[in-house]
Amino acid sequence: MAAVMENEKRNECAVVDDVDGTSTIAGGVQDVYGEDRATEDQLLTPWSVSVASGYTLLRDPHYNKGLAFTEQERDAHYLRGLLPPTVISQATQVKKVIQLIRQYQVPLQKYTAMMDLQLRNERLFYKVLIDHVEELLPVVYTPTVGEACQKYGSIFMRPQGLYISLKEKGKILEVLRNWPEKNIQVIVVTDGERILGLGDLGCQGMGIPVGKLALYTALGGVRPSSCLPITIDVGTNNEKLLNDELYIGLKHRRATGQEYAELLQEFMTAVKQNYGEKILVQFEDFANHNAFDLLEKYRTTHLVFNDDIQGTASVVLAGLVAALKLVGGNLADHKVLFLGAGEAGTGIAELIALEVSKRTNVPVDDVRKNIWLVDSKGLIVSSRKESLQHFKKPWAHEHEPVKELLDCVNKIKPTVLIGTSGQGKTFTKEVVESMASINEKPLILALSNPTSQSECTAEEAYTWSQGRAIFASGSPFSPVEYEGKVFVPGQANNAYIFPGFGLGLLMSGTIRVHDDLLLAASEALASQVTEENYNNGLIYPPFTNIRKISAHIAAGVAAKAYELGLATRLPQPKDLVNFAESCMYTPTYRNYR
Repeated sequence: MAAVMENEKRNECAVVDDVDGTSTIAGGVQDVYGEDRATEDQLLTPWSVSVASGYTLLRDPHYNKGLAFTEQERDAHYLRGLLPPTVISQATQVKKVIQLIRQYQVPLQKYTAMMDLQLRNERLFYKVLIDHVEELLPVVYTPTVGEACQKYGSIFMRPQGLYISLKEKGKILEVLRNWPEKNIQVIVVTDGERILGLGDLGCQGMGIPVGKLALYTALGGVRPSSCLPITIDVGTNNEKLLNDELYIGLKHRRATGQEYAELLQEFMTAVKQNYGEKILVQFEDFANHNAFDLLEKYRTTHLVFNDDIQGTASVVLAGLVAALKLVGGNLADHKVLFLGAGEAGTGIAELIALEVSKRTNVPVDDVRKNIWLVDSKGLIVSSRKESLQHFKKPWAHEHEPVKELLDCVNKIKPTVLIGTSGQGKTFTKEVVESMASINEKPLILALSNPTSQSECTAEEAYTWSQGRAIFASGSPFSPVEYEGKVFVPGQANNAYIFPGFGLGLLMSGTIRVHDDLLLAASEALASQVTEENYNNGLIYPPFTNIRKISAHIAAGVAAKAYELGLATRLPQPKDLVNFAESCMYTPTYRNYR
């Protein structure tokens, strides 16, 4: 009996010993990588192939064309059977996608559908966005991107950018080299401390750089492979996020002072070391106390641009220049009152002052006296100078203290009212009525994002001013009918400026951002407003022509860069608008051999 058992045991062992590397388990495919035979604690090598074909090609967003692969391409790239048999054009795919997007009622669902498309088929994503830009801009950018950032932890699917946290201190150069694309030209970076008007969203602020760079490509024609979104995670002071088990960032309070400065210094040094002198770094949604300092510190050593300070200023100035055709007079004749004295408010105020000074040859200090700012403590006046942050001090004029906005309007009597406060409903009925009593055509810009934070709605501005206001906002509002007339509100959206501005810097090889480049961008945008736009009360052109507008802005910026000796791409092209258009990425499908 023992002999029989021993013999059976020997046969059993023989069966196991005879298993070779080509055997399969339960009829499955050959385990090439040894994964099925590995125990859970054994280390595996995550192999990959270098040439995309077959299933791999369909999973590569850079090259995937879905049902648009031709019969020849399906044969050449081992796609037979992996796709349904029909072949459809990219135009038909665009139709299909936009129909799907329109079926969703919730904006965040539309956002996730678009982001999913970007991760599946990059060229189709950009084709859909370009062809339906006015409809989809509020989906991939403000206001929906704000909600997306608030919920980024729960909708996070695949990496769309680089996360650099305090854990990477001392290794940032290595982290940059982990990004698969090597020829990076534009970086949009945030630390998530002041996302739109929503406050500190920490690591979840990644939605902003991702969205901004999607617009760099769609609206400015910058190649997607040359764009890199980055979030710097130094912690968050948002208690809700710190206590949220789904939060994807560092769960401790924000690093400040030397620790923060050292991390940013290492980052900026590594960026230049890895990508060269002409890499454009765009700062996004940093809190005031860091935004001004970072811009001031690096503007002389790097090609840096702060969209909240400089981009917002440029687009608002363009609106004011264009509005002169409707309200009359010169820019120097107007008196401007701001609600909000943060990076947006002071940035706009400074650029307006520079433009007026340039046009009139009046010193900037004297021009500033026609521009007034209100912060949370009231009108900024000289008696408050000692307690003001440094960026507010140039705006502290001689005047008695005034606390309420309505009183400020009545005493200052501005022709232009601009909201950059991040506080919704602050342009009350009394404030708008007061502006309308002072001015025949009051210019009212409610710029805070998202829509819920707008100082007033388009309907309120038009109704309370009896249809006389010239209105623009930061987030989009629908057309308003008042006493039988339809008013189309303008949108003072940074997306008008930064894609074309960035393209202008890149195509000219500019090495530093000068304030005159911002003025050139404003003037180029204002020049694109047509008589038809003015007849509709618009001070910004429609987004349907945004790529042509961006080409004109890029040409204006590049021309100024060449004039100032900041451009390095020589010789200067004869026709800068044509050159800008020729530099633009187009998302039509390419044919594969």
